[in-house]
Amino acid sequence: MGKVRKILGTRKGVYSVSPDSTVHNALVIMAEKNTGSVLITENGKLTGIFTERDYARKVNLKGRSSNTTAISEVMTRNPITISMDTTIEQCMGIMSGKKVRHLPVLEGDELVGVISIGDVVRFIIEEQKDIIEQLEHYITGH
Repeated sequence: MGKVRKILGTRKGVYSVSPDSTVHNALVIMAEKNTGSVLITENGKLTGIFTERDYARKVNLKGRSSNTTAISEVMTRNPITISMDTTIEQCMGIMSGKKVRHLPVLEGDELVGVISIGDVVRFIIEEQKDIIEQLEHYITGH
């Protein structure tokens, strides 16, 4: 099975905010970038992650204001991280076992990206298509 490196490929950029940003600012970035999470960084280091699930459970259901609530109050601290060499199978295990949909990717101490459950599913579907195509060619001799 493939590795995270193959999913991230040449994708560049990490969407992040500082811990003192408001929830509203994070939501604006998430909407603009059409993503379900934003990473929280301080001095270039990953300190947390904020997801749509965090918003629903920690802001909306608690009656908090996204305009005045600091992201540091509601982010998930010390998120589970993976490396570029983590296998897609390992990612699936982490995501299903820990019930998370986003995994920040570190190379050493450097934050290089984030993958979502959608990225993993798309990768698996493409990999299965390739295997089926190879088997069809093998069977038919074409």
